[in-house]
Amino acid sequence: MGKPSLSWMLVGLAALVLALAPAPALADSHARIVRLSYVEGDVQIDRNLGQGYEKAIQNMPVTEGMKVATKNGRLEIEFEDGSAVRVTPNSEMEFTELALRDSGARVSTLTLKQGKAYFAYQEKQKEDEFTVAFGGERVKPDHSAHFRVDLGDTDAELAVFKGELRVEGPSGNVEVTKNRTATFDLVAGDKYEISKNVEEDPFDGWDRRLGKYQQQYANAGSNYNYPYSYGVSDLNYYGSYYNVPGYGTMWQPYFIGVGWNPFMDGAWMFYPGYGYTWISAYPWGWMPYRYGNWAFVPVYGWMWQPGGWNGGWYTVPPVVNPPSRFVTPQPPNRGTATVAIGRGPMSNPLIMPRHMLVQAGSAGWGVPRGSVNNLGRVSHEVTQRGIATVHTASPAGMGPSYGPSYGSATATSGSGHSGGFSSPSHGSMGGHAGGTPPHR
Repeated sequence: MGKPSLSWMLVGLAALVLALAPAPALADSHARIVRLSYVEGDVQIDRNLGQGYEKAIQNMPVTEGMKVATKNGRLEIEFEDGSAVRVTPNSEMEFTELALRDSGARVSTLTLKQGKAYFAYQEKQKEDEFTVAFGGERVKPDHSAHFRVDLGDTDAELAVFKGELRVEGPSGNVEVTKNRTATFDLVAGDKYEISKNVEEDPFDGWDRRLGKYQQQYANAGSNYNYPYSYGVSDLNYYGSYYNVPGYGTMWQPYFIGVGWNPFMDGAWMFYPGYGYTWISAYPWGWMPYRYGNWAFVPVYGWMWQPGGWNGGWYTVPPVVNPPSRFVTPQPPNRGTATVAIGRGPMSNPLIMPRHMLVQAGSAGWGVPRGSVNNLGRVSHEVTQRGIATVHTASPAGMGPSYGPSYGSATATSGSGHSGGFSSPSHGSMGGHAGGTPPHR
């Protein structure tokens, strides 16, 4: 494929100018939002509308006062700095405080009401405050830490995998270090005991795998310096970056195909004080719909241009240079009900399918994060033949239900070709800027 002509470069420059025009944002620079980054099975959320719990949707923004509850399901929440919270089945958590101080410090208070959750705190700014409340206890990490909290009816357990924690409660302050477990008696004034070990839990493997995915893909394939960490791993796993003349750094998902557009699948969801917000159904669909803009680049197709970090995050993503007959997404003008578009929102299955069909136009829809090694090579297969059957590795040590696998995988095309895909690396992902997008 040759280089874009001068006329297309001029179109790109015009699109870049349009991208700088004001666009609707959810809130000013003092707003705090976190991401419901992963949903498996039956997960419910209370959006603080006075309507109680409803079905949770992956990529939902989570704001102060919202609650989540897991039945036969589990979830992950990502924070701006890359910190993550993972909640297991039969648990309930409230986002008691999500605030931003005048100094720029982020204040997060999470209250575990019942059940079990994992906390992976990444200390990025010294002045940030991250607090976990459970029972009568409060934990406020001063440095990076990874720990598990299990809250029952009569006792609570805090297990520390990484770091050192100080617990404040009715029975005084207690220090819990790495590979130690503190058990609190909730019916006896929160008296505690310290065990010099951490017992393995069935969900520890699930927590580790999601953490490994996040770390493995956090920097692989991208040289773009994002001010926020949430969603970056998904961009590197599900797509590639390119330097496009007239546009600069652009990102594009794999498997988009002819006729695909970034607003084919998702939902409009209402948020008090801000109105309807677009929620993407794609597993990578966080960063490209909260910041920057979508542009249609002739020959290349739809691509996302990073940017817009200082103007708040968007409820309706800006669109520049759309093709003819494209209808710009418009939110509902009344009501508060969630409105599904296309295939609508989806949640990941609790039971991993042993194989799945990947085809052009899917843009990664239905491919659980980390379930297939090297999607870039699978994308090449689909580009050449239009379709591929991907056999996922059998998960090992999953505990009671499914979690992402990091084993090998093969893809068989519609023509019968098959091949193995090695573990991703910086050189083999096909995600570094400067490549050429496949011809559409």
